[in-house]
Amino acid sequence: MIGVHYIKYVNYGTEEKAYIVKREMPTHHFSQPKSNKLNMELVKAYRDWLGCDHVLRTQSEFLFCETIEDAIIVEDEN
Repeated sequence: MIGVHYIKYVNYGTEEKAYIVKREMPTHHFSQPKSNKLNMELVKAYRDWLGCDHVLRTQSEFLFCETIEDAIIVEDEN
């Protein structure tokens, strides 16, 4: 994808998760016509189209992200 990606850290209780934010979109782009209701199916479809696996929400934007998985330590057998 074209553009600058950045890492966003989110705390879930005692656990911290990291995400690569690939795209920011205003929430009003996903509103149903003539109402303030969000079309979450459209948000999911857009997430999948971008190749992202997670969506974060601020007051005014959706952040389409890729989860950074925790590292796995592999010990050498030699």
